[in-house]
Amino acid sequence: MKPIVLTQHMDQPQNVMEWLKKLGYDTQKADTYEDLLSLPFEPHQLVLMGHGPDKDGLGMAANLLRNKPDARILLIAVKPTIEDAIAAMQLGVADILCQPFDAEALGHAVERNSPVLHQTPPVTDWDTQAGSGIVCRSAAMMNILNKAKNVANSRASVLICGESGTGKELLARYIHENSDRKAAPFVALNCACLPETLLESELFGYEKGAFSGATVRKPGKFELADKGTLLLDEVAEMALPLQAKLLRVLQEGEVDRLGGVKPVKIDVRILAATNRNLKDDIQAGRFREDLFYRLNVIQLKLPALRERREDIPVLAGFFLQQFTNAYGKSGLKFANSTIEAMLQWPWPGNIRELKNAVERGVLLAQGSVILPGDIWDDWVSPGIEETHIQEAAVGVSRPVSRPEERQDNTPEGAPEDMPEPTEIMDLTTLERFTIQKALQKTDGNRTHAAQLLGISVRTLRNKLLEYRRMGIML
Repeated sequence: MKPIVLTQHMDQPQNVMEWLKKLGYDTQKADTYEDLLSLPFEPHQLVLMGHGPDKDGLGMAANLLRNKPDARILLIAVKPTIEDAIAAMQLGVADILCQPFDAEALGHAVERNSPVLHQTPPVTDWDTQAGSGIVCRSAAMMNILNKAKNVANSRASVLICGESGTGKELLARYIHENSDRKAAPFVALNCACLPETLLESELFGYEKGAFSGATVRKPGKFELADKGTLLLDEVAEMALPLQAKLLRVLQEGEVDRLGGVKPVKIDVRILAATNRNLKDDIQAGRFREDLFYRLNVIQLKLPALRERREDIPVLAGFFLQQFTNAYGKSGLKFANSTIEAMLQWPWPGNIRELKNAVERGVLLAQGSVILPGDIWDDWVSPGIEETHIQEAAVGVSRPVSRPEERQDNTPEGAPEDMPEPTEIMDLTTLERFTIQKALQKTDGNRTHAAQLLGISVRTLRNKLLEYRRMGIML
C-alpha cells in the first residue's frame, strides 16, 4: 500500500516523505485536496494529513470520508486538544500522530494503520485431498491422511477420535474414497440425534407390521451400506443395550430387522467416530469394553486446529472463496491483522468455528478488506496476562483535573475527570483516556459509552480492539 501524503496541509512534508521512503514505503503526493480525490484509491488507503491551529485537518478528513469511506486517515497534529480527540473519534479517524516526532514513531504509526492485504495461499488439488473436502498442508494432518490411505482397503474397523469440529466425518469419507468400496454407498448415522428405539430401527431396519405405524418394510443403515462403508458418528452416545446388539452385528456379519424372522447377511466396512475418551466411558460403565476393542482395530486421532496452525491460512482462504462466491462478494481479502488474529485464536470449535468466522467476516466486511473486528466483537490476544496489559498501558498516569477544577468549556458529553482542554498532551493518549473514562462512567456498557462519546458502537469496538492488539486493555 502506498501512503498518500497531502503536502499542502502538513508541516515539513518532504521530511515525512523521505522518512517513509527510507522505511520502505512508496508514497503518493497530493498537493491539494482535489489532487487527493483524483488519485486512484486502494482498499483502506492510508492518508496522512496535517491538523493544527491554521489547518483544519478534521474538516478535510470529514470531507474525504464522505467521498472515500474506506480511507484510513492519520492526522499529523500540532497542539491537539481534547476537542480534537473527541471529534477525531466521532469522524472515524484511524490515528493521530503529534508533532514533533521522529522517523521511528512515524514508521510505527503508518505500519499500525496500514491493513496490508493478506494473500491467502491458493488452495491446490494437492491441498484438497481426494475430493473429500479435507484441506491441509500441515505435517500432522498429512501423517493422519497417509495412515488413513494405508488402511483404506482393509476390512479393519477404524475409530476416529478428535474434538468436535475437527472433521471426523470428512476423514471417514476420505477413507471410503480411497478404498476398493468407493463405488458402493457411504452411509453416515449420528448416534446422538435419535432416541434408543428409533436408533435401533434406523440401524437394523424393520418389517411391515413390526410395530404400530410400520406400514412398509424399511431396510436399516447396515443394509443400505451393503458392500460399502457405514460411519457411526458419536458412537459413545449409543445406549448400552444397543451396544450389545451392535457388537453381535460386528461379530456375525448379519443384522436382525425388527419383526424379522431370519437374519440378513451384510458386507459393511465399519467406521466409528467420537469426541469422547472411550476408556473413561468404559471405567464409568457407559461403554462396553468388548465393543471398544471391536471398533478400535485402527485408531486415528485428528489434531485440534490449534495444534495445526499452519493449516489456518489455507483453510481460511478456502472458506473465503466459498463464501465470496456464495454471497457474490468477489474481491474480498483478509488484512494481515486478521490472519495474525486467526493464528493466535484458540479455536475451541475447531474448523467448524473457523468456517463460521470466515462467513461472518464476509457478511460484515465493509469495503474489500476483512478486519478482525468483522469477525470478533472483542479481539483479545490470548496469552497476554492482565498484569502485562496494565504495564503496557503507557501514558495513563497523566495528571487530570478534578471535577471542581474543570473549566466551563469542557466539551459537552465529555466524561468526568477529563484533563483541562487547553492542556497539550499526546492526542492518542487523550483519545484512549476519553474512552476509558466513558467506559468507567457507564460501568463498561459499550452502547452507553458510545452514546456518551457521540460515536457508533462499532467505532468504539474497533478502537478497543486496536488498543488490545497493542497490548492495552481499557
